[in-house]
Amino acid sequence: MPKGPKGEKRPADVIGAAIKVAKIATGEEEDDSKDEVSSAAAQMGRKGGKARAEKLTKEQRSEIAKKAAAKRWKKG
Repeated sequence: MPKGPKGEKRPADVIGAAIKVAKIATGEEEDDSKDEVSSAAAQMGRKGGKARAEKLTKEQRSEIAKKAAAKRWKKG
């Protein structure tokens, strides 16, 4: 049986996958995905972002914000 992106076992065919999703939605089967791994990664990412923000000077943060705003408002 093929494995999903997080290593979970999922049916290879479309109909089998649809049945699996329906069973999970109705509560007949438990979802076997590993959410605790992704939440741990998110916590580590927040720690890294906070550490980076503390390391940057006010001028550096301002420059990064200006570049980000320019990218968002750029046309085309």
